[in-house]
Amino acid sequence: MTSYAFLLDLGKCIGCQACVAACKIGNELPEDTQYIHIDEFTSGRYPQVKGGVINHRCYHCTDAACVAVCPTGALFKENGLTRVNDDICSACGYCLTACPFKVPQLINGHIHKCDGCADVVKAGGTPWCVKTCPNRALMYGERSEIMAEAKRRLAKLQERYPEARIYGETEAGGLGVIMILPNEPEQYELPAQPQISGFTGAWQKVVQPASLGLTGLSLVVTGLAAIIARRAHLKEEELLAEQASAQENAPAPSEETQDEQAA
Repeated sequence: MTSYAFLLDLGKCIGCQACVAACKIGNELPEDTQYIHIDEFTSGRYPQVKGGVINHRCYHCTDAACVAVCPTGALFKENGLTRVNDDICSACGYCLTACPFKVPQLINGHIHKCDGCADVVKAGGTPWCVKTCPNRALMYGERSEIMAEAKRRLAKLQERYPEARIYGETEAGGLGVIMILPNEPEQYELPAQPQISGFTGAWQKVVQPASLGLTGLSLVVTGLAAIIARRAHLKEEELLAEQASAQENAPAPSEETQDEQAA
C-alpha cells in the first residue's frame, strides 16, 4: 500500500497563517477548533539570536500511540496517515494522554485532529493547507518522493544553517509529516526523541487485552443496576399508593374536633 506524507519546510515557513485559515474554513471546523497552530520563537542574545516559526499540527506517526490506545477504532492508520472516524469515538480521552506531541483535542464529545484532508484527497484534490501555502513550505505526495525532496532542500539549507536537519524520517517509527528544521527540534517544541508513554505501554500489555472482558462485565453490572433501580421504583410507587388509599379511607373529623382545632 502506498504511504503518503506532508513536507513541512520550516526554513521556508513565514508564519503567515494562511494554512490555519484554509484548514479551518475548508474543513468547516467549529469556531473554537483549529488543527494547525502557528507561533514564533527567538532565543539567544544579540548578535547570536535565533528565531523561527513553530507550526504545530498532527504529525501522523507510523507508530501512532493514539491509535494503539483507541478502544473503538475511531483513530486508525490509512495510507501512512492517521485518520479519524468521530462517529464511533467514545470520548474516553486515552489518546490525549498517549500522544507524545499533545495533538488530539476532545471537543463536544468527539476527538478532533487533522486527518490529512482524507475526503478531499480521495476526490482527487490537494490538502487545504498545502493548496494555500504561498511560499511552498508545504507539499503533499508519496512519502518516498517527499523524503527525496526534503533531502534536496536540506542540503541547500545547511549552507546557511549548518545545524539544519530532517525530523520525521525515523522518529515515532517515521512521521507522515517530514519536517526540515533549521535548528534543534526543541526550538520548535518537538521532542528530540518522541517516546511512547508508560500509560500507552500499560494499555497495550494489560488494559487492552482485558477490555473485552471488562466491557462484558460492565454490561452485566449495568443490567443488574437497572433491575434493582426498577424494583426500588415499583416499591416506592406501591408505598405512595398505600398512603394515598389510607388518606382516602380515613374517617372525616367530627364537628367537635374541628371546633377544638379552630380554638
